Amino acid sequence: MVSKLAQQNIFKMLCLDFCFFYTAVLVSRQFVDMSRMRIEGLLAAFPKLIGTGKQHTYVETENVRYVYQPIEALYLLLVTNKQSNILEDLETLRLLSKLVPEYSLSLDEEGICKTAFELIFAFDEVISLGHKENVTVAQVKQYCEMESHEEKLHKLVLQSKINETKDVMKRKASEIDKSKIEKNKGDKGGFMSLQSMGSGRIESKFSDMSISSSEGGFGSGSGFGLTTDVDSFSSKSKGRQPSSATAPPKGLGMKLGKTQRTNQFLESLKAEGEVILDEVQPKAGQSRSAAAPPTDPITLTVEEKLNVTLRRDGGMNNFDVQGQLSLQILNQEDGLIQVQIETGGNPAILFKTHPNMIKELFANENILGLKDPSRPFPTGDAAGVGLLKWRMQSGDESMVPLTINCWPSVSGNETFVSIEYEASSLFDLRNVMISVPLPALREAPSVRQIDGEWRYDSRNSILEWSILLIDNSNRSGSMEFVVPPADSSAFFPISVRFSATSTYSELKVANVLPLRGGPPPKFSQRTQLVTENYQVV
Repeated sequence: MVSKLAQQNIFKMLCLDFCFFYTAVLVSRQFVDMSRMRIEGLLAAFPKLIGTGKQHTYVETENVRYVYQPIEALYLLLVTNKQSNILEDLETLRLLSKLVPEYSLSLDEEGICKTAFELIFAFDEVISLGHKENVTVAQVKQYCEMESHEEKLHKLVLQSKINETKDVMKRKASEIDKSKIEKNKGDKGGFMSLQSMGSGRIESKFSDMSISSSEGGFGSGSGFGLTTDVDSFSSKSKGRQPSSATAPPKGLGMKLGKTQRTNQFLESLKAEGEVILDEVQPKAGQSRSAAAPPTDPITLTVEEKLNVTLRRDGGMNNFDVQGQLSLQILNQEDGLIQVQIETGGNPAILFKTHPNMIKELFANENILGLKDPSRPFPTGDAAGVGLLKWRMQSGDESMVPLTINCWPSVSGNETFVSIEYEASSLFDLRNVMISVPLPALREAPSVRQIDGEWRYDSRNSILEWSILLIDNSNRSGSMEFVVPPADSSAFFPISVRFSATSTYSELKVANVLPLRGGPPPKFSQRTQLVTENYQVV
């Protein structure tokens, strides 16, 4: 663009062989290196060539072609060589002329200067290496805005978690207040003052004691027990830090429920530096036990446990899969059955039936039945009855569902750690958690880039990288963080947890056969692959 009055210029120069900058222009862009004097000479000649009172679309000299278009008080100019396609140059100029008013509020020197960078970015989307890209104005605007659906979704999920945590905190605080009010009803004197000390353990001891609420206060026996409990509490709390003295009320609140939301609430408190007592922390197997109980008369569960040890420099030390088919029956009248299964035909898997099963029947027809047909399968066992077990061991690294590569490198006073995962197409992995041990840190590591979410466990000095689902859309991902200088061995062993809804054996329950005749009973099937010990050492 060139000013008609003050000869101030804004140029966007397209060239098959070269393009130019000029210091008098408002905005310029070039794609081939040239000397400054050559650029200044070409641009200085442009006002003399166009003359006055003429509306040409292009002007040619001995070496170059000027393709231009007036835009109010400015010219939009492309300088090309004479060998370029004039039709393509005119089409490029037309597209650029549409972009200028999209980004510039006013088509004057001030408006162009304010949006100089936006115009440069837009021009770069139109022209690449001296050639026009096949794009539209809408596409250019979309590319420059750089909106990401994944980023929006991540922000929405993050905000929903924050809102959910706030709701849980409000509800728990309300429940704690109600619990204290109920316990304080009818109590007087020393009990009230001692309760305000905030010890969940003292409150639990008081609840076990027989306390009189008459006008005389506590009896002699209860008073003696009260003094002993207070003395033991004071002696135990002498060596504790001041922050721990304020933590028990929160611990008491956690006793009100052990749902998944409570676990998330506990984790959020830990992340904020709160101290949570061990007796109120969720147990390791709590998440599994929280699964919905079976509602169908017959439930068959196919579960495989994966034990893998990978080497940090590549290769595999151990790969072991152990599977089991278990049967759970709600009613005893449904126990007289046989189970017909289908196997995936993997020759590396060795199946073993329960000693009470007919081995020949399974070997010939893939049917699991008791040796005594008049004996029903046991009922009421929450864990189910094991019918079939199998095992697979392999040295083929391609069988590994998830590989982890960790690259620590020290640079100056910082250690840059790059971690990437690559997932096999065998399974879609759910609830993936990659735990990376870190050296003792005063503050959380600086995470520069991550595909997924992260959390820093300051108590155990572990960085947890979580991905909700790994499928065909994200078979690979990476994370990069920075910590103070540390030895590379400090980031190992890396532990991995995940689950999947398919298995290596591909075992399926084909049918349930009733021994007394009649229609086959209704049954449900559960299939899962879980990690038991998955490490990179």
